[in-house]
Amino acid sequence: MRIGIVAPPWTPIPPLLYGGIELVVDQLARGLQQVGHDVLLFATGDSTCPVPTKWVLPVAEGQRIGMAVPEIRHTIHAYEAVSDCDVVHDHTVMGPFYSEHYPGLPVATTIHGPFNDELSDLYRANADRVPIVAISHAQRRAAPEIPIARVIHHGVDASVFPFGDGSGDHDGPYVLFLGRMADDKGAHRAIEVARKAGIRILLAAKMREPWEVEYFTEKVEPLLGDDAHYLGEVSHERKLELLAGAAALLFPIRWNEPFGMVMIEAMACGTPVLAFPEGAAPEVVQDGQTGFLCGDEAAMVDAISRLGELKRSNCRAAVEGYFSTDRMVAEHVELYESMLA
Repeated sequence: MRIGIVAPPWTPIPPLLYGGIELVVDQLARGLQQVGHDVLLFATGDSTCPVPTKWVLPVAEGQRIGMAVPEIRHTIHAYEAVSDCDVVHDHTVMGPFYSEHYPGLPVATTIHGPFNDELSDLYRANADRVPIVAISHAQRRAAPEIPIARVIHHGVDASVFPFGDGSGDHDGPYVLFLGRMADDKGAHRAIEVARKAGIRILLAAKMREPWEVEYFTEKVEPLLGDDAHYLGEVSHERKLELLAGAAALLFPIRWNEPFGMVMIEAMACGTPVLAFPEGAAPEVVQDGQTGFLCGDEAAMVDAISRLGELKRSNCRAAVEGYFSTDRMVAEHVELYESMLA
């Protein structure tokens, strides 16, 4: 098949820093090409994904994320580029609506965010024409009235992740928080858990938007100290180093997380995940095998003392098995073939 993939215009493919959607798009594009499909990626000009790529925006528009004009311009040029493909997988918000201008072109889209009121209205309006891929059953349950073509969990290539022993760094053992600076992600809860457990915590998090800075200033910064360090938004290479060295990843979310790429990235490095059983966490973490699902902060504190019960090799094996790029790619190919049939 000749497969067109339309990426959002906000971050390069793959991302240099934070970017779960962009990491998935990169893995999908590489994986489809590796199994013999003809892939055309429409992204931004600073993307380095090793597949044929076209663009109109020379650099990612991260400073204007969510604004209509750059996304519409990106979308118009994207569909000109992919119009001769057998099937198109669009990861933008605007693109599936604009695809009406190409009535004979099979287009699917993935919803990467939560089914909130705004996104539910958008996807409901288009679901009868553009097949929707959900990334977890938890995400899908939030809007049962919207038809979903497939639920396809994310996957990564474990071979490019370093397998770590969790022994820490030159200052000793640590647990890790990795994500966005947002109350629902729970950086402040992670600090409190680590402190009560008597272990150092390192925090690497995106903090660009005003509300992220406000949350950090009010709830996270007052908790920092010798045993809790904020490292800023780190590079992909530094992220892998931190994950491999961590005794565990703390994932104390309080929202319906659609997936949580960082969980399988941690597991690929052999690092177990301690999560609250919200959102997709129960679909990703096998309790007692690749981490612990903790009912509250006290349970997460206790889980840190039980990390010795887990085998880091089980975490890696879960990604080499089910949460692999190969499985994710195969399920997408099944979807594309069903669209063409």
